[in-house]
Amino acid sequence: MPVDPITTLALRMLLSRRDALRAARAAVAARPPARGAGLPPRELEEVEAALERIAQGRFGGCERCGGAIGRQRLLAVPEARCCLACADARARDVNA
Repeated sequence: MPVDPITTLALRMLLSRRDALRAARAAVAARPPARGAGLPPRELEEVEAALERIAQGRFGGCERCGGAIGRQRLLAVPEARCCLACADARARDVNA
């Protein structure tokens, strides 16, 4: 289990968000189809991937450059896969 306080806090946030997303997904599935209704398409998968990174001891490392993601970013976006610099570069590449 994580001992770093940031990882511990992120774990709590991610577990809570995962439970809320699962409940929301179940509620959406129980309703008749409505145009535009639903959840962000990959949010639950990103949260579950972050929980897996915590379990594997890889949480907090940038998947692009290998550096640290940064404490403030992890607190704001605990499912982040990349540091802010790499996320910005990725966004520029997609928008180019």
